Formats: sequence, C-alpha cells, structure tokens
Amino acid sequence: MTLSQWDDFPVHQAPELIRHPATSDRNFYDRYYFNMHPCGADWFAIFGFGQYPNLGVVDAFVDVRLGDRQYIVRASAPLGDRRDTSVGPFRVEVIEPLERLRVVVEPGRSTDADPTGTGTLPVSMDVTWEGHTPAIAEPRQFIRSKEKVVFDTQRLAQTGTWSGTLVVGGQEITLPTDRCWGNRDRSWGIRPVGEPEPGGIRQGELVLPGMWNYYPMQFGDHAIFYICHETDDGARPLVQAERVWCDPGRPHDELGPVEHEHLIEPGTRVVRSSLLRFPESGTEIECVSLLANYISVGTGYGIDADWRHGMYHGPDPVVQGLVLDVDDVKGIGQYGIVDHLATFSYDGNVGYGLLEQGFFGPVHRYGMNDGLMGAPEV
Repeated sequence: MTLSQWDDFPVHQAPELIRHPATSDRNFYDRYYFNMHPCGADWFAIFGFGQYPNLGVVDAFVDVRLGDRQYIVRASAPLGDRRDTSVGPFRVEVIEPLERLRVVVEPGRSTDADPTGTGTLPVSMDVTWEGHTPAIAEPRQFIRSKEKVVFDTQRLAQTGTWSGTLVVGGQEITLPTDRCWGNRDRSWGIRPVGEPEPGGIRQGELVLPGMWNYYPMQFGDHAIFYICHETDDGARPLVQAERVWCDPGRPHDELGPVEHEHLIEPGTRVVRSSLLRFPESGTEIECVSLLANYISVGTGYGIDADWRHGMYHGPDPVVQGLVLDVDDVKGIGQYGIVDHLATFSYDGNVGYGLLEQGFFGPVHRYGMNDGLMGAPEV
C-alpha cells in the first residue's frame, strides 16, 4: 500500500498516486531552498529540504557562514509520506502558501562522530519567512546532453524577511526583524541527484557547462530576478531579467538582454563583483560580494563523494554536524556553485541579495581556457 496523506487532496497531475511522479526518471526531485542574512556581512545562512521519490530518499541541510568558518548540519532518511516535510531535526511548515513559512532545526546531536568532537549539532534555529514580493514562476530550465534530458526543472522564487532565532557555533542570534532579508525558491523536475550514474557516451560531459549567474536582488519596494546560463560559445539556454514590485497590482518590468562584466579574484573562479548592463531598459546594476558561502562542499550540491542530494545512506536516519574552515574548502568549492551575500545598487536604489555564480569547464570570455584554470590578472 503506497497511499499517502496527499492522496486525499485534489492535487494529482497524473493517473498515479502522489508518491509516484509522472516520470520514472531517477533524477526527479522536489526541493526548497532558502537563504537568510542581516543585510550585512556578519553571517550568511543557507538551508534546504528535498524529496527524491524515485530514489526513495529525503534530506535537508543548513550551512551558516560565520567568520572564517562554515557551520553545517545535514540529515538524510528513507522517504516516507511525501506530505511529511521533515527529516531528522529539520522541518518546513507552510503556514500560508506563497506568503509565510516556518523552518525549524531542532538542537540535537549527530548520529555518528563529527569533527567538533562533541556530537552536538553546530546549528539550530526557529525562523519564520514573510514574503516581500509576490512569488513568481521563473523560466523553465531544459538541457539535453547527447539525447538524455539532464535538466527539466520549474521554479518559483520570492524575496522576503525573516524573524526568529538562530544559534550557530554556540552563539545565539535574535534576528533583526526589520533588516533580516533573504530569498527562496521552490524547484521540482529533473536534475542530477543521488549517486553518479555511469557516464557512457556522456563520459566527461558537463551537465551545466559554461557560466551560471543567479542573482535575486531585494530592494525596498521591489526585487530584481536575474538569471543567465551562458555556454562557452555564447549561447544562452536560460535567461531572466525581471523587476517585480511589492505591489501585486503593478506589472512586472522586463529589463531585456544583459551585458555582464565580472571581476574575478585572480587565479580563482570566485567573483568579487559584477556589472550588469541592460541596454534596452537603460539599467546598470553594480553587484559587490560581501560574504561567500562555498555551499557545494558539505551540503550535497555535488562535490562531496559521500554526501549528495538524494544519496541513500541506509535504512536508518543519519544526522551529521560539520565545522569547516573556509580556507580549507575554497580551493575545491570554487569549482561548484558559490553563493555570495552581496549588495546591489542602481539608480539610487541599494539592496541586498544572493549572487550565485559558477564557472564550469572552459569559459574563454573570462580567460579560463580549460576546466581547472582560474581567472588571469586583470
């Protein structure tokens, strides 16, 4: 019997039980992503929760950059009822859909030995999200590699504010409710998850080749959502440049095609700042990194061999705590997604948000002529 609580709601999209997605692709996933910051460089928290029905796994993570360390808690378990949005100490509560959510990480202990030597989890929190702008649907992402669909995803995105309490490394932080901002997305569909598949004819092929920019920017009365996936030959499989006003009755503004200039730390693939120009709308945005979080290490985004989103860790729940020195993880972390807390300014508007960047394989536009080379001196 595979009935679940959601099967009692009129939400079906296929002649299947909710437990079974319409596709049997092993890489089907359904996830939450959040970030949270105090509109300054004191700390930057990123957390997420995902279900992988065709892999039979649920997992979650929180990663807080504080000072020169990243404090991480991660949990994984076999997937049960899909209406249960909890795993280990994590739970996500949808209080008011598209408006208010609560995310809790209970204090506790690791289920196995951890680098702190104490077994105590280095992060706990109880925080509530309030939407700042209306939630929007982002453009669908689709990538086919040698006949196989490797990305076919849909996302909603939103900027917002946070209230509550965060405890990291033994330090309790009461969130500044007037200045604790962030953004979130909900994404679902197909993307590489779980243990790596055999390469076959795609041996050595990158699943997201070239440059990746994802910059949700939050300002006083509006937000800007910018995406640009640009391959090394200049093609752009996915783009978005949209201004969304807090007033739900005010139409969104399309900013038009982007011209980007990234200042990259020499010898690395880590962006220091960006200049984005949108000639059709006459908009020019200055973007400056305040604090980088090397989220691809320790959280499941693909670099670690022993922990990936959707990876099966056995029949019992697993909860782990990690404390990583940024200097130790930057070298490998730069080859994955890097999430920066950043400032954004244009036409007298000053805001904060996420500067998410990645350079995969050669990116000749920025002097990275193979898959390992960092940017040259400017």
